[in-house]
Amino acid sequence: MVLPLTSSSRFRLIGSLFLCALLLILGISSGETYADEPVPLVKVLVAYHSLSGNTERMAEAVVEGVKSVPGTEALLRRVGKVTAEDLFSADAVVVGSPVYWSNMSGEVKTFFDNWQFKFGVFPEFKMKNKIGAAFATGGQVSSGKEVTMLTILAAMLGNQMIVVSGGGAFGASATTEGDSPGIDNKELADAKELGRRVAEVAVLMQRGSSH
Repeated sequence: MVLPLTSSSRFRLIGSLFLCALLLILGISSGETYADEPVPLVKVLVAYHSLSGNTERMAEAVVEGVKSVPGTEALLRRVGKVTAEDLFSADAVVVGSPVYWSNMSGEVKTFFDNWQFKFGVFPEFKMKNKIGAAFATGGQVSSGKEVTMLTILAAMLGNQMIVVSGGGAFGASATTEGDSPGIDNKELADAKELGRRVAEVAVLMQRGSSH
């Protein structure tokens, strides 16, 4: 048996329905929904030049670090194979170079030059607010690895990017000759930490810009 509604019950029912309708309208007008919306993956481009394979191993370790962060994907490319789509679709770019005469290699320098002359980053500053980071490999201690990383970071800063480091002050590096030839586990761990750090900051930037 259905009992008839009293006047006060009718008032409360009408009030509740009105409140629900108002909340629904406000949610639609503000663009907010209660359903979970898919969040796009954060894309990290890892670009490098390598002849001996040492810088390539570091690049692969950076990719491992990126992939350890949920909600990210990594793209590994030699600098000469990077396309405009690779560059501009990335939320973060990590660049690695061997040390040649205490500086980045000519191939990596050409890569940065191509940002303007081939990909046309200016005058719109198309890389603005993307995350940037660097890593380097060199044969000897004090052979120019920090200088090389700083020149890479300087190119990124000139493009109004936001640069970050990993465990080291300027990025990750490896000494490939001497007592520990090639890339050792500590250096690979530093590269992974750099990738993880870049991915974490890129995710934070994406979440912040989506609110």
